[in-house]
Amino acid sequence: MTDQQATTTRVLTLTPAMPSTAAPAWAGAAWVGAVDRREALAASAVSLADADGFRRARLLVRDGPEVAGFVDVAVDGAGAVDPAELGPALRALRATGLPPAATGTPVGRMSVVIGTRDRPEALRRCVRSVLASDHDDLEVLVVDNAPSTSATRDVVAALGDPRVRYVLEARPGVSRARNAGLALAAGAVVAFVDDDVVVDRSWLAALADAYARDADVVCVTGLVPSGELRTPTQRYFDERVTWARNTDRRVFRTSAPPADLPLFPFSVGAFGTGANMSLRRTAALALGGFDVALGPGTPARAGEDPDLFTRVLFSGGALAVEPSAIVWHEHRSDRAALRSQALGYGTGLGAWVTKLVLRPRTAVAVLRRAVGALRQLGALGQGTGPDQVSAAVDAVGGWPVDEEFRAATVGLKRVELVAALGGPWRYVVGRLRRR
Repeated sequence: MTDQQATTTRVLTLTPAMPSTAAPAWAGAAWVGAVDRREALAASAVSLADADGFRRARLLVRDGPEVAGFVDVAVDGAGAVDPAELGPALRALRATGLPPAATGTPVGRMSVVIGTRDRPEALRRCVRSVLASDHDDLEVLVVDNAPSTSATRDVVAALGDPRVRYVLEARPGVSRARNAGLALAAGAVVAFVDDDVVVDRSWLAALADAYARDADVVCVTGLVPSGELRTPTQRYFDERVTWARNTDRRVFRTSAPPADLPLFPFSVGAFGTGANMSLRRTAALALGGFDVALGPGTPARAGEDPDLFTRVLFSGGALAVEPSAIVWHEHRSDRAALRSQALGYGTGLGAWVTKLVLRPRTAVAVLRRAVGALRQLGALGQGTGPDQVSAAVDAVGGWPVDEEFRAATVGLKRVELVAALGGPWRYVVGRLRRR
């Protein structure tokens, strides 16, 4: 075979972000994975593994470690992407350059804390992805939070890897679990992920580079794209969360407030999410760790992530968003989760704002941004009818939903607003339970 023939028959095969051999049951499902732009453009064809039943694909496009963006393309019956559609889509994305040079001290050992409760299969998948990291100097602390079974302990024992440690935190709450891991971590940087994610092989290395670039950075978050889009509910979650599309590398400091974020440093969503965040251990301990009156497992249900981000910034530290530090998130797929998520987001927001106004330093900052904040809070009660679901459908190319799903989404924003109004009381209850 000549070199020219070899080139014309070069097939690039991509693997899904969250492998599954089960074909999707929903016609609007999309295959999800990543592709290197140069490799795809050099290939004669791009094939998708385990793509039976998918008509569309969402691809995270990278230039080496750098993220260029996302493309949504058609998939044929053989599980291949149409090159006539893929090539122009790839070329239309922004050009990426080299990241800023690292001038600081390398971070060395990194600790990964995974809080979990009775979800052994998801945990096993998550831990294995972390252990496959290309950052060699690491440890993994699996924090078993108020377990009802021995399933988590059994997973750690079965892995049999000396880099993985089991930690029991009998008191419920994600914040307590994270603090337990933080207290025992040996790494200079402690990274936190949820058990329903799969981390990219270069995730830890990308976090380490972000710390080495800026000595004042004490918190780094990364990109959290949807790892599955198999159901209308997963599509709906994907459209609502901003941290799934934070592809711009940014560093935030209170000394240089960004002009595009009028509520800064209270910019929910712009800083990332706790499913992919990390902290210098010494700075995290100095801040007192996570507030155990906030987060899942408490009456507040959420709010621990923006609370910590804000405290980092008010302490004088910098917060970096590093899009090349990628973890893929598995959104809940059932419709019952829609209302639960709305309640959690709303309650957590109300509880977090309550904490802010109860502290003199942050209360002043909140009052200065009160008009914009009230406008944003009021928007939670806007647009609660079926038309908003139709708009979300149109935004992603007309993915099909039935009337039952439309009915399930009606009023969710109003649910968030009402839940936010109950947040103050729930925060007070959480504070009393903390004692």
